[in-house]
Amino acid sequence: MVVFGIDAHKRSHTAVAADDRGRKLGERTTGTTSADHLRLLAWAKKWDGDRLWAVEDRRQLSCRLERDLLAAGERIVRVPPKLMANCRTAARTYGKSDPIDALAVARAALREPDLPIACLDGSAREIRLLVDHRDDLVAERTRIINRLRWHLHEIDPRLDPPARCLIRTKHLQALAEELATREGTVARLARRLLEQCRQLTIEIRSFEAEISTLVTDAAPSLLAIPGCGILNAAKILAETADIRRFRSKSAYARHNGTAPLPVWSGNRTRHRLCRTGNRQLNAALHRIAVTQAHYHPDARAYLQRRREADNTNTEAVRALRRRLSDVVYRALLHDAQTGAEQASLPQAA
Repeated sequence: MVVFGIDAHKRSHTAVAADDRGRKLGERTTGTTSADHLRLLAWAKKWDGDRLWAVEDRRQLSCRLERDLLAAGERIVRVPPKLMANCRTAARTYGKSDPIDALAVARAALREPDLPIACLDGSAREIRLLVDHRDDLVAERTRIINRLRWHLHEIDPRLDPPARCLIRTKHLQALAEELATREGTVARLARRLLEQCRQLTIEIRSFEAEISTLVTDAAPSLLAIPGCGILNAAKILAETADIRRFRSKSAYARHNGTAPLPVWSGNRTRHRLCRTGNRQLNAALHRIAVTQAHYHPDARAYLQRRREADNTNTEAVRALRRRLSDVVYRALLHDAQTGAEQASLPQAA
């Protein structure tokens, strides 16, 4: 078997071919268009036997390459940057370059047998784009609201709207009527910022409606979990991508950072918080845990048992988050299998 490690960049991709022992066979640097990818594939066919493409997991840079290779029937695995860095450190070569990085990617793929397998993007990719754009709009609206509040304070300290009210239409309208009677540059800027805030709110709500439709169709089992709303489910879908790329619920827990790390030597077994993994997924699971801690009877009973076992409240919530990782994994797997079954059914004429 020949493994082709890919170091992907915005304007170029560097590929290094390695045999099953990790010895370098050749290298090639190409562009990032589909025509360049076909030429790269033709170059790779010089070596007989099975081919495996190992790509550093940076999908914003490698998504077009993956689509072209998958369309040609090639096998692709995604190598986390952490594994690639470890291979580069352990190599006999010094320095850092694209060929060195590409060879490190290939050697990491040879060393790790259970890497995530790349597949064509589905609805999760579309949800990811919409969620990320909505987050950008929300961040921009927050910046505008902060600037607006300083202008309102300069105009009149009594103009101090309550927290989180400047995203509601009635409060925006009342504030616009108040500013309409004010004169001066500060008031004019405040009116301008208020209008921008109104427009951003309308756009954010339209994206939320679109996200809601996609998530309801793609993940009904995930939405059935108590404490998991539309936006939280969308974040989980977007960050997980395809749940079938994880070989088990434990692998998924390691990916989202809820699996505790063993830190003991001797007779006492201890674990500590894992600070690695996907922090966006970890935060989404934490939001579900906090919500269930307030309202869900089973979660409240579990937290009470953990406290009676001498766990602190933080440790109890951390344990609940680990259990929720398994619940989310099963829900996502059920939704993925249901979607695959529906896609395989013959379409009505």
